[in-house]
Amino acid sequence: MHYDAAERIIKRYDLTGAGATAVRSLFTSTEGPSASFGIFGVVFLMISVLSFARAAQRLFEQAWDLKPLSVRNTRNGSWWILTFGGYAVVITLLSALLGGYALGLVALVCEVPVTAAFLVWSGWILSAKRIRWPDLFPFGVTGAALTAAYSVGATIYMPHLFNSSATRYGVVGAVFAMISALFAVMLVLVASAALGREVRDELSRIREGRRPSDREVRQQWDNVVEQARSRWRRARKEISHHQIKGSNQ
Repeated sequence: MHYDAAERIIKRYDLTGAGATAVRSLFTSTEGPSASFGIFGVVFLMISVLSFARAAQRLFEQAWDLKPLSVRNTRNGSWWILTFGGYAVVITLLSALLGGYALGLVALVCEVPVTAAFLVWSGWILSAKRIRWPDLFPFGVTGAALTAAYSVGATIYMPHLFNSSATRYGVVGAVFAMISALFAVMLVLVASAALGREVRDELSRIREGRRPSDREVRQQWDNVVEQARSRWRRARKEISHHQIKGSNQ
């Protein structure tokens, strides 16, 4: 299982040299597994997955101004986790079967509608079905498009990031690179949710014949730019903090 995970990451980002070596070392166990460690790992994994589902739930609740449900939505969160596993399997199969055609563009094109459908389902189930399907279509389309763009950019940039981090920090450099990749994915999801909500509201205003003033448009744009800059500064500080900790170790 560890070997498959390592090879999957290496193949996904076309890693070679120090980056591939660091990933293999990171997922290779030097000692035999113990029962206590296995139980602890399963419990920790379940807690992490549930926390991730809860974070995705809060994303939709905040983006659509919904009342937080917290643990009361655990059942829907569990269904979403199962669906997420199925989505990951489908994406993996598409990449394995079609990734060798036209530099992977065929697989990428086939993944876009699957991703859009999964994102729409995610918003519907994690909001406890409080957001209608039509209201989630802009988010699904935006998220699928941004995810495809990220996939192309990651294919180009991530090999360099893995190799440079592994050369500088060793095995822990692969951890920094994967954290950066996951952070970029979360940033894409947050941006997609915000844009999807704005597009949905704008379409509603157009259907109702309402048009905001130029001042309101400028004010909203300034708010979006300021929020993006603030999150970017926070992300740079966190990445720099992790890199300093790694260099000190």
